[in-house]
Amino acid sequence: MAPMAPVVSKLYCSPSQANFIVRRRPRVINGGGFVVTNNNSQKVVFKVDGCGILGVEGELVLKDSDGESLLLIRRKGGIVQALCINRQWKGYKINFEGDEKLVFTLKEPVSYIVKKIPVKIMVEPRCNKDWDFEVKGSFQDRACSIVDSKGNIVAQVVVNNELEEMRLSKDLYHVVVQPGYDQAFVFGVIAVLDNIHNESTVC
Repeated sequence: MAPMAPVVSKLYCSPSQANFIVRRRPRVINGGGFVVTNNNSQKVVFKVDGCGILGVEGELVLKDSDGESLLLIRRKGGIVQALCINRQWKGYKINFEGDEKLVFTLKEPVSYIVKKIPVKIMVEPRCNKDWDFEVKGSFQDRACSIVDSKGNIVAQVVVNNELEEMRLSKDLYHVVVQPGYDQAFVFGVIAVLDNIHNESTVC
């Protein structure tokens, strides 16, 4: 039995490996975004709106299958942020009353896309001084992994080679989440990576 590692909620931590399919949505729908389905049943598990709740650029919303908001993710802006070596994204859990609670911070190095420097992620409450998770590899090539600070693979983004017609468009890809890890958190991170690469979640 894998230990649970909830970030958003233990409801999204499965005791077994979970396989998902991500499909890009048309940009006319809430600024685009993507839909996550279960690989076996094809049922929708998560949805990501690319322009947030109010149609704001640099704001993403992760929803459950019923359309309820789970995570509100904002890119931190301002002059100070522009001068930093890292761009920051903040992920907030939303409760039924609409209150926001910070659950993770993702630091995007300004040279991430060019030099493939790993993206660092810290969760709240802080467990480590530096980082708790990082993204290694190339999201753009659909060949990357989220790993924890101990080097364990949390999730992997891969292209299904059987779907030949979809390989070049990259409108469809697979995500494998290992047992015990928070699937909602994983897709919150993937939503940020999507936006960084100017893909489906860009307004």
